[in-house]
Amino acid sequence: MFRGFIPVRLALTLVALASLLTFPPPTFAQAPVLAARAWLLVDITAGQTLVSQNADERVEPASLTKLMTAYIVFTALRDKRLALQQVVPVSERAMHAGGSRMFIDQKIPVTAAELIQGMVIQSGNDACIALSEIVAGSEDAFVQVMNRETKRLGMNNTQFANSSGLPDAGHYSTTRDLAALAGAVIRDFPDQYHYYSVKEFRYNNTTQQNPNRLLWLDPNVDGMKTGYSEAAGYAMIASARRGNRRLLSVVVGANSESGRAQESQKLLNHGFLNFDQVRLYEKSVSISVLPVWKGSENTVQAGVAQDLRISAPKGTGNRLKAELLSLQPLIAPINAGQRVGTIRVSLDGKPVGEYAAVALENIAVAGIFGRTWDTIRLWFQ
Repeated sequence: MFRGFIPVRLALTLVALASLLTFPPPTFAQAPVLAARAWLLVDITAGQTLVSQNADERVEPASLTKLMTAYIVFTALRDKRLALQQVVPVSERAMHAGGSRMFIDQKIPVTAAELIQGMVIQSGNDACIALSEIVAGSEDAFVQVMNRETKRLGMNNTQFANSSGLPDAGHYSTTRDLAALAGAVIRDFPDQYHYYSVKEFRYNNTTQQNPNRLLWLDPNVDGMKTGYSEAAGYAMIASARRGNRRLLSVVVGANSESGRAQESQKLLNHGFLNFDQVRLYEKSVSISVLPVWKGSENTVQAGVAQDLRISAPKGTGNRLKAELLSLQPLIAPINAGQRVGTIRVSLDGKPVGEYAAVALENIAVAGIFGRTWDTIRLWFQ
């Protein structure tokens, strides 16, 4: 009964779809010069940071906060705790919210769908409060949910104090965390993402335009959110898609509305022009055979759950290397889709990311003789 080396290591010229922002990118393409305090560019499809500046510096997120509010509201819709056509009560607190508003009124019925549009398109603080109250009972309770979600999403340098982004000493984030949040909205709620591409919305006899100027200037841009505060300056998260490739830029601390749009456009263009994305593996295609213990079979086919793509500086794709480490000992039963290894990817010796390898088949438990024999063998490993 043959068993391979543990861990199994393979030199590969390929990569896999990964956790977002695992490693800083190799520095081959010169980063652009932006008139902003902090910024970051992510390839959402490949799960990579391409270029950044001050990505972990604490910033005031302003209305970019509303991405988390939307994430929780979309979760409530998915879990059927909220319905789009549900009429939402308007509290005095919501109706008299400060800052940007969609102008809800206690005398005018408003649905959850209208509030979502008012929050996403018009950046209405009043819409945020009304939605937070219907989802969690109060804005304070909603904020607790927001902060639980930050931990679950790995946003370890973020804390929220309200649902709309109003300034508060306890309300902060980073461009890296905000990119992770925006990526989570795109990944987890593709059916709701269309709200971010709508250019204007009319409610209560008032039409307001989406402040994301790139929706008019760049046909590849289809979202996401702008923000402003005196302390933060002008901020924007913009998402653009060309073919199967989606890039996401986060810019905080620009000096004007036009400035945040120009710098965001510059960052997106830099990514599309200076990086190539290569599909290196198809989903469900075996990339290795890994040893299995106590199973009906001695090995399991390992691959990836989704197409494996990576962005690399132009002209460097053929220099990608990967090492597959088996999560040994792999003990049956093993289910298809179960993680069985980690692919570490590098470019010219510099780390790019770590990606999951999964079982492509089910492996049942062996009979008593096979289990006993492997138990003895494991003692000597």
